[in-house]
Amino acid sequence: MAERGRGWARAVRGLLLDVSGVLYDSGAGGGVPITGSVEAVRRIKASGLKLQLCTNETQATRQSFVRKLRALGFDISVAQVTAPAPAACHLLRERGLRPHLLVHHDLVPEFAEIDKTNPNCVVLGDAAENFTYANLNEAFRLLIGMEKPVLLSLGKGRYYKETDGLKLDVGAYMKALEYACDIQAEVVGKPSKRFFESALAELGVPAEQAIMIGDDIVNDVGGAQQCGMRALQVRTGKYR
Repeated sequence: MAERGRGWARAVRGLLLDVSGVLYDSGAGGGVPITGSVEAVRRIKASGLKLQLCTNETQATRQSFVRKLRALGFDISVAQVTAPAPAACHLLRERGLRPHLLVHHDLVPEFAEIDKTNPNCVVLGDAAENFTYANLNEAFRLLIGMEKPVLLSLGKGRYYKETDGLKLDVGAYMKALEYACDIQAEVVGKPSKRFFESALAELGVPAEQAIMIGDDIVNDVGGAQQCGMRALQVRTGKYR
Protein backbone atom coordinates (compact mmCIF):
# COMPACT_ATOMS: atom_id res chain seq x y z
CA MET A 1 0.00 0.00 0.00
CA ALA A 2 2.78 2.43 0.90
CA GLU A 3 4.52 1.80 -2.42
CA ARG A 4 1.28 2.34 -4.32
CA GLY A 5 0.58 5.53 -2.31
CA ARG A 6 3.90 6.99 -3.40
CA GLY A 7 3.25 6.28 -7.06
CA TRP A 8 2.06 9.82 -7.75
CA ALA A 9 5.40 11.22 -6.55
CA ARG A 10 7.30 9.33 -9.24
CA ALA A 11 5.15 11.03 -11.89
CA VAL A 12 6.14 14.52 -10.74
CA ARG A 13 8.22 16.42 -13.32
CA GLY A 14 8.04 19.97 -12.00
CA LEU A 15 7.59 22.14 -8.94
CA LEU A 16 5.91 25.52 -8.53
CA LEU A 17 7.27 27.34 -5.49
CA ASP A 18 5.80 30.30 -3.68
CA VAL A 19 8.56 32.67 -2.58
CA SER A 20 7.71 34.89 0.39
CA GLY A 21 7.32 32.65 3.43
CA VAL A 22 8.70 29.63 1.56
CA LEU A 23 12.15 30.67 0.35
CA TYR A 24 12.65 33.85 2.37
CA ASP A 25 11.01 36.30 4.75
CA SER A 26 10.96 39.78 3.24
CA GLY A 27 11.95 42.84 5.24
CA ALA A 28 14.51 45.58 5.68
CA GLY A 29 17.70 45.04 3.72
CA GLY A 30 16.04 42.60 1.31
CA GLY A 31 14.93 40.04 3.86
CA VAL A 32 16.52 36.76 4.96
CA PRO A 33 16.47 33.24 3.46
CA ILE A 34 14.52 30.64 5.41
CA THR A 35 16.86 28.02 6.83
CA GLY A 36 17.67 25.34 4.24
CA SER A 37 15.84 27.05 1.36
CA VAL A 38 18.90 27.96 -0.73
CA GLU A 39 20.15 24.37 -0.56
CA ALA A 40 16.65 23.06 -1.30
CA VAL A 41 16.47 25.06 -4.55
CA ARG A 42 19.96 23.83 -5.47
CA ARG A 43 18.93 20.20 -4.89
CA ILE A 44 15.70 20.60 -6.87
CA LYS A 45 17.60 21.92 -9.88
CA ALA A 46 20.27 19.21 -9.56
CA SER A 47 17.56 16.53 -9.48
CA GLY A 48 16.40 17.42 -12.98
CA LEU A 49 12.96 18.57 -11.87
CA LYS A 50 11.66 21.66 -13.62
CA LEU A 51 11.27 24.67 -11.34
CA GLN A 52 9.12 27.80 -11.58
CA LEU A 53 8.55 30.42 -8.90
CA CYS A 54 4.84 31.25 -8.73
CA THR A 55 4.62 34.43 -6.71
CA ASN A 56 2.18 37.22 -5.93
CA GLU A 57 5.13 39.57 -5.43
CA THR A 58 3.99 43.05 -6.48
CA GLN A 59 6.49 45.33 -4.76
CA ALA A 60 9.14 45.07 -7.47
CA THR A 61 9.66 44.30 -11.14
CA ARG A 62 10.64 40.73 -11.94
CA GLN A 63 14.15 41.91 -12.80
CA SER A 64 14.75 43.60 -9.44
CA PHE A 65 12.99 40.75 -7.62
CA VAL A 66 15.37 38.23 -9.19
CA ARG A 67 18.38 40.42 -8.34
CA LYS A 68 17.28 40.34 -4.71
CA LEU A 69 16.83 36.56 -4.76
CA ARG A 70 20.24 36.05 -6.33
CA ALA A 71 21.80 38.32 -3.69
CA LEU A 72 20.24 36.03 -1.07
CA GLY A 73 21.93 33.04 -2.73
CA PHE A 74 19.18 31.62 -4.96
CA ASP A 75 20.17 30.55 -8.49
CA ILE A 76 17.06 31.85 -10.28
CA SER A 77 16.49 33.58 -13.64
CA VAL A 78 13.75 36.03 -14.65
CA ALA A 79 12.26 33.38 -16.95
CA GLN A 80 11.70 31.15 -13.89
CA VAL A 81 9.38 33.70 -12.23
CA THR A 82 5.64 33.90 -12.89
CA ALA A 83 4.32 37.12 -11.36
CA PRO A 84 1.00 39.04 -11.54
CA ALA A 85 2.17 42.32 -13.13
CA PRO A 86 3.19 40.86 -16.54
CA ALA A 87 -0.03 38.83 -16.56
CA ALA A 88 -2.00 42.00 -15.81
CA CYS A 89 -0.28 43.87 -18.66
CA HIS A 90 -1.26 41.09 -21.05
CA LEU A 91 -4.88 41.30 -19.88
CA LEU A 92 -4.95 45.11 -20.13
CA ARG A 93 -3.74 45.00 -23.74
CA GLU A 94 -6.11 42.16 -24.59
CA ARG A 95 -9.15 44.09 -23.33
CA GLY A 96 -8.12 47.63 -24.26
CA LEU A 97 -8.06 48.76 -20.62
CA ARG A 98 -6.24 51.88 -19.42
CA PRO A 99 -5.34 51.53 -15.74
CA HIS A 100 -5.15 53.86 -12.82
CA LEU A 101 -2.37 52.26 -10.78
CA LEU A 102 -2.51 51.84 -7.01
CA VAL A 103 0.68 49.81 -6.69
CA HIS A 104 4.10 49.96 -5.05
CA HIS A 105 6.24 52.65 -6.69
CA ASP A 106 8.90 50.03 -7.52
CA LEU A 107 6.38 48.09 -9.61
CA VAL A 108 5.35 51.01 -11.85
CA PRO A 109 8.05 50.27 -14.51
CA GLU A 110 6.26 46.98 -15.32
CA PHE A 111 3.43 49.12 -16.79
CA ALA A 112 5.67 51.48 -18.78
CA GLU A 113 4.30 50.31 -22.14
CA ILE A 114 0.66 50.48 -21.07
CA ASP A 115 -1.57 53.46 -21.97
CA LYS A 116 -2.68 55.04 -18.68
CA THR A 117 -4.45 58.16 -20.04
CA ASN A 118 -8.12 58.63 -19.13
CA PRO A 119 -8.27 55.44 -16.99
CA ASN A 120 -11.17 53.02 -17.43
CA CYS A 121 -10.07 50.56 -14.72
CA VAL A 122 -8.06 50.39 -11.50
CA VAL A 123 -5.13 48.03 -10.94
CA LEU A 124 -4.43 47.26 -7.29
CA GLY A 125 -1.20 45.74 -5.98
CA ASP A 126 0.65 45.51 -2.67
CA ALA A 127 1.26 49.24 -2.49
CA ALA A 128 2.64 49.13 1.09
CA GLU A 129 3.22 52.76 2.19
CA ASN A 130 1.21 53.98 -0.81
CA PHE A 131 -1.94 52.59 0.82
CA THR A 132 -2.92 55.99 2.19
CA TYR A 133 -6.49 57.22 2.67
CA ALA A 134 -6.00 59.73 -0.14
CA ASN A 135 -4.79 57.08 -2.59
CA LEU A 136 -7.53 54.59 -1.70
CA ASN A 137 -10.14 57.33 -1.94
CA GLU A 138 -8.86 58.36 -5.38
CA ALA A 139 -9.22 54.77 -6.58
CA PHE A 140 -12.70 54.63 -5.04
CA ARG A 141 -13.80 57.84 -6.78
CA LEU A 142 -12.59 56.60 -10.16
CA LEU A 143 -14.38 53.27 -9.77
CA ILE A 144 -17.63 54.71 -8.45
CA GLY A 145 -17.69 57.14 -11.37
CA MET A 146 -17.39 54.43 -14.04
CA GLU A 147 -20.47 53.10 -15.81
CA LYS A 148 -18.95 49.61 -15.69
CA PRO A 149 -16.22 49.69 -13.00
CA VAL A 150 -13.31 47.27 -13.44
CA LEU A 151 -11.00 46.51 -10.52
CA LEU A 152 -8.02 44.24 -11.21
CA SER A 153 -6.21 42.98 -8.12
CA LEU A 154 -2.72 41.49 -8.33
CA GLY A 155 -3.59 38.92 -5.67
CA LYS A 156 -6.02 38.58 -2.76
CA GLY A 157 -3.79 37.59 0.17
CA ARG A 158 -4.89 38.68 3.63
CA TYR A 159 -1.45 39.10 5.13
CA TYR A 160 2.17 38.01 4.77
CA LYS A 161 5.21 37.74 6.98
CA GLU A 162 8.21 40.06 7.04
CA THR A 163 11.18 39.85 9.37
CA ASP A 164 9.52 42.25 11.83
CA GLY A 165 6.11 40.53 11.84
CA LEU A 166 2.90 40.12 9.84
CA LYS A 167 1.78 42.77 7.33
CA LEU A 168 -1.61 43.44 5.72
CA ASP A 169 -1.68 42.23 2.11
CA VAL A 170 -3.47 43.54 -0.96
CA GLY A 171 -6.60 41.45 -0.34
CA ALA A 172 -7.62 43.60 2.63
CA TYR A 173 -7.63 46.74 0.48
CA MET A 174 -9.29 44.91 -2.41
CA LYS A 175 -12.17 43.98 -0.11
CA ALA A 176 -12.51 47.61 1.04
CA LEU A 177 -12.93 48.83 -2.56
CA GLU A 178 -15.27 45.95 -3.41
CA TYR A 179 -17.48 46.85 -0.44
CA ALA A 180 -17.44 50.59 -1.09
CA CYS A 181 -18.22 50.26 -4.82
CA ASP A 182 -20.46 47.16 -4.60
CA ILE A 183 -18.34 45.36 -7.20
CA GLN A 184 -16.23 42.22 -7.42
CA ALA A 185 -12.56 42.46 -8.29
CA GLU A 186 -10.91 40.30 -10.91
CA VAL A 187 -7.89 38.61 -9.33
CA VAL A 188 -4.93 38.34 -11.69
CA GLY A 189 -2.47 36.58 -9.34
CA LYS A 190 -2.94 33.55 -7.09
CA PRO A 191 -5.41 31.88 -6.53
CA SER A 192 -6.69 32.66 -10.06
CA LYS A 193 -6.91 29.51 -12.21
CA ARG A 194 -5.73 31.47 -15.24
CA PHE A 195 -2.60 32.55 -13.31
CA PHE A 196 -1.74 28.97 -12.32
CA GLU A 197 -2.31 27.84 -15.90
CA SER A 198 0.18 30.49 -17.06
CA ALA A 199 2.73 29.25 -14.52
CA LEU A 200 2.26 25.65 -15.67
CA ALA A 201 2.69 26.73 -19.30
CA GLU A 202 5.95 28.48 -18.41
CA LEU A 203 7.02 25.43 -16.41
CA GLY A 204 6.19 23.21 -19.40
CA VAL A 205 4.52 20.52 -17.30
CA PRO A 206 0.83 19.45 -17.12
CA ALA A 207 -1.05 19.97 -13.85
CA GLU A 208 -1.08 16.28 -12.93
CA GLN A 209 2.74 16.17 -13.10
CA ALA A 210 3.36 19.28 -10.99
CA ILE A 211 3.26 20.17 -7.29
CA MET A 212 2.66 23.62 -5.81
CA ILE A 213 4.45 24.40 -2.55
CA GLY A 214 3.37 27.41 -0.50
CA ASP A 215 2.62 28.82 2.93
CA ASP A 216 -0.91 30.06 2.13
CA ILE A 217 -3.62 27.40 2.43
CA VAL A 218 -6.08 29.39 0.28
CA ASN A 219 -4.02 31.17 -2.38
CA ASP A 220 -1.22 28.61 -2.83
CA VAL A 221 -2.70 25.22 -1.89
CA GLY A 222 -6.36 25.87 -2.69
CA GLY A 223 -5.64 27.70 -5.93
CA ALA A 224 -3.34 24.96 -7.18
CA GLN A 225 -5.80 22.20 -6.30
CA GLN A 226 -8.56 23.98 -8.23
CA CYS A 227 -6.23 23.88 -11.23
CA GLY A 228 -5.78 20.09 -10.93
CA MET A 229 -2.44 20.08 -9.13
CA ARG A 230 -1.31 18.51 -5.91
CA ALA A 231 -0.12 21.03 -3.34
CA LEU A 232 1.86 21.10 -0.11
CA GLN A 233 1.79 23.68 2.68
CA VAL A 234 5.06 24.49 4.46
CA ARG A 235 5.16 25.42 8.14
CA THR A 236 7.03 28.66 7.59
CA GLY A 237 6.00 32.21 6.60
CA LYS A 238 2.37 32.97 7.42
CA TYR A 239 1.66 29.38 8.53
CA ARG A 240 -0.03 29.41 11.95
